[in-house]
Amino acid sequence: MNLSLNNKVALITGGGRGIGRSIAQAMAESGADLVIASRKIDDLETAADEIRKTGRKCLPVATHVGRLDEIKNLVERAVAEFGRIDILVNNAATNPSMASAMDIDDRAWDAIMNLNLKGLFFLSQAVARIMKENGGGKIINVASVAGISPDILPVYSVSKAGVIMATKVMAQQWAIYNIRVNAIAPSLTKTKFSEPLWSNQDILNIAMSRTPLARPAEPEEMVGAVIYLASDASSYVTGQVIAIDGGMTI
Repeated sequence: MNLSLNNKVALITGGGRGIGRSIAQAMAESGADLVIASRKIDDLETAADEIRKTGRKCLPVATHVGRLDEIKNLVERAVAEFGRIDILVNNAATNPSMASAMDIDDRAWDAIMNLNLKGLFFLSQAVARIMKENGGGKIINVASVAGISPDILPVYSVSKAGVIMATKVMAQQWAIYNIRVNAIAPSLTKTKFSEPLWSNQDILNIAMSRTPLARPAEPEEMVGAVIYLASDASSYVTGQVIAIDGGMTI
């Protein structure tokens, strides 16, 4: 079983902190060179410095994945630097509102969908075109258990359900080009992004009452599945969603 990523080039969105940063660090330690993207260049530079300590190269690119012109710039800079992209991890996401389905407005809807789903799809499309010309690649989408069963973030749940279906559609249509597309579906994970949830004791108690392992995940606990999906160890796996949820979806 080969989990090595030696001499691969991986592009990771949301790579400046949380789950994305943990994935980027692990991929570098597994032998990959990295392109990391997020909206905040300071977070990216800090993460890039740590990645370079592994001896691998890292290009940080400030990018808003919800904007198609910035997606184009990201992909062009990655190819200019490394010549190819072998692995794409779509990790960037947003949720600017905790309003109910009855109360949420169209501005919040558009912000969530543009980044979580539209940006993910069109970045995948742009990278898949490069992978096609280079004999294939791996795309790993970070969905959520909220896309499997709705939670307290209604539009976020809808967007992540869309990510799961996008994963299956891309896997089906791009298999002919040797592009494998899979997803992970984390449950509540202790990141800065989800802090408003896990720092609220009432919300935490509800989430843990539904979780057999009875604790939130740590970002590092998402890494093993992603390395597996990015490597040749998963060569016959595509269109799948791996729930990393402490048993919540049971």
